[in-house]
Amino acid sequence: MRDWAGKRYWLVGASDGLGAALAVEMSRAGAHLVLSARSEDRLRAVAARLPGPCEVLPVDVSDDAGVRQAGVAVGDIDGVVFLAGVYWPMRAQDWDFDRAVAMADVNFTGLVRTLGACLPAMTARGRGHVVITGSLSGFRGLPGAIGYAASKSGVMVLAESMRADLRATGVEVQLVNPGFIRTRLTEKNDFAMPFIMEPEAAAQAMFRHMNGRRFQRSFPAPFSWLFRLSQFLPDWLYYRLFA
Repeated sequence: MRDWAGKRYWLVGASDGLGAALAVEMSRAGAHLVLSARSEDRLRAVAARLPGPCEVLPVDVSDDAGVRQAGVAVGDIDGVVFLAGVYWPMRAQDWDFDRAVAMADVNFTGLVRTLGACLPAMTARGRGHVVITGSLSGFRGLPGAIGYAASKSGVMVLAESMRADLRATGVEVQLVNPGFIRTRLTEKNDFAMPFIMEPEAAAQAMFRHMNGRRFQRSFPAPFSWLFRLSQFLPDWLYYRLFA
């Protein structure tokens, strides 16, 4: 069990859904949270529900200057959890220029910006905890997931590279790959979502992983096995089954 008492963590993407639910779990454990997202009103509503100390720091992760300023404002932190993301279902035949770029820019490049604002200080100190939110959709290309699946795949590979570089430095990297979670984002889907989780249950699963030392966890377990197995299928069989 990790000691959370008094530790300052920056939660990026904490205004609702999984991020807001995780804030509750971490606050109950004694962490001092810095909550970030675009909407200050939603952040303050989350902050009002937390039992422990917290700060509200609005930031748009697609804004270079804004993320740099937030990194300075947040100061010394013990850890960062990146949960920010946008999503629209999209097929290649229905390519939407603006939405595809937004998914890449927020989900992946937003993570790159955030890490650039806080990771150098962690590596200089030789101490820190980085938690990155991937997705089961990032294991292999899926139909109707232009923008989202690719951005999450990039997030997951970035986490793997960081794990390789930082494993002996005192900066710990963890990756969490959830399946469907009932949020404003998944409300856009018009298809069945197997094993869909409530944000609170997903936050509990994520927090359990954060309390351990393993690098990666994918959940819910039965659903995640399907995606992991898909990586070993030959192309002809994968696209026949999934496309």
